[in-house]
Amino acid sequence: MGRLKYGDENALPRSFYSRDTVLVARELLGKVLVHDSGEGLTAGIIVETEAYVRGDPACHAYRGMTPRNRAMFGPPGRAYIYFTYGMHYCFNVVTAAEGVGEAVLIRALEPLEGTDLMRRRRGRFRLPELCSGPARLVQAMGIEPGMYGHDLTREPLFIVRGREIEAAAVVVTTRVGIRAAADLPLRFYVRNNMHVSKK
Repeated sequence: MGRLKYGDENALPRSFYSRDTVLVARELLGKVLVHDSGEGLTAGIIVETEAYVRGDPACHAYRGMTPRNRAMFGPPGRAYIYFTYGMHYCFNVVTAAEGVGEAVLIRALEPLEGTDLMRRRRGRFRLPELCSGPARLVQAMGIEPGMYGHDLTREPLFIVRGREIEAAAVVVTTRVGIRAAADLPLRFYVRNNMHVSKK
């Protein structure tokens, strides 16, 4: 049933990602991130995002292309995965036109499918502890570093349409855990959602 409902034929098209990054970050709320891995299918509703744009000193592409951030300059709709704090991976969606160097960090998901598998991967039972944070969701969803640059319009990792989030239900605020450009209102989350990483 899950494969029929979440087949990559229903994935968001590349044109969704090749737009203004801030708009994409806002419109990713309510969409569903799906990973159909060998262990099983997991899926979660995106409930928190952050935009990282050109000219933004907090953006990994701010100083140009490097081996680490090269995926950000590639085609939109690709996965940009990076290692941080010496222990965690974070998952981003590449946005805007090819060559620009922008992306949206997926910060939190509301678990939807495969919660038992998420619990085993995380070693946690409570739903709010599974995907409420960028490192947690990577672990719960089984997103591997080798998926760096993966085309998110194709299996096994892709995003499909979920539910529309009304403007009144979206909180716009500053980003979490950064020092540069910390005052920019580039974080979006679903109001009153228990899976958001930080209210």
